[in-house]
Amino acid sequence: MSKIEWTDVTWNPVAGCTVATAGCTNCYAMRMAARLEAMGTAKYQGLTRKSGERYVWTGTVVQDEKALAAPLAWRKPRTVFVNSMSDLFHPSVELEFIAKVWEVMKATPHHTYQILTKRPERMREVLSRSDFHVLPNVWIGTSVEDSAVLDRIDELRRTPAAVRFVSFEPLIGSIAGADLQNIDWAIIGGESGPRSRIMLPEWVSEIEELCRGVGAAFFFKQWGGRNKKAAGRTLNGRIYDEMPTSQRISL
Repeated sequence: MSKIEWTDVTWNPVAGCTVATAGCTNCYAMRMAARLEAMGTAKYQGLTRKSGERYVWTGTVVQDEKALAAPLAWRKPRTVFVNSMSDLFHPSVELEFIAKVWEVMKATPHHTYQILTKRPERMREVLSRSDFHVLPNVWIGTSVEDSAVLDRIDELRRTPAAVRFVSFEPLIGSIAGADLQNIDWAIIGGESGPRSRIMLPEWVSEIEELCRGVGAAFFFKQWGGRNKKAAGRTLNGRIYDEMPTSQRISL
């Protein structure tokens, strides 16, 4: 099961990526891929290299045919984060392989799939094709770390989907003025790890206000920092666990 607060399990038919923008600088998946390579996991060999004191992507992307069938064996309904260790819409992922992932999701309507990309322009191009159909059990989203990449939300809004969401994680700058019209869900989180950058409370409040204005669900994941457990995920004395299908606030 996943340790990510907003999903049940991760499914990685693709592994490996490249740095896209500032939000990728301290990507947890790069660190995890390096650990998995050191443990001898074949799928992650050659995906990262040492650069100074950190590991970074080499640009190699693996399409794992064997991993495609995993959700077919899960009988109990699950919320599934697709490709936590990559990006389904990375330019190195073949269109034919994306179609195979889509067919698995179509064949398992009892699961809910969450797809998050930093490349929504390609996602829009692919999912606008006539051979791809909107699946009611598939949520699509994009990552936005600061105002420099707000155009990603516009691309997301133009993409055919049952549910659209934005992950403001790691939130490293203000996104005041963002347009969240036709966005169903926002996830907010500070960066974690040894080189984590600060997230200001006012940036979080800006997003909550935007969500309330358009009726989008608001999920506050974490404050982040070197010790994210110690920092917690309480905002204004509450834990916000809202989802696009149900509004839930835990006191």
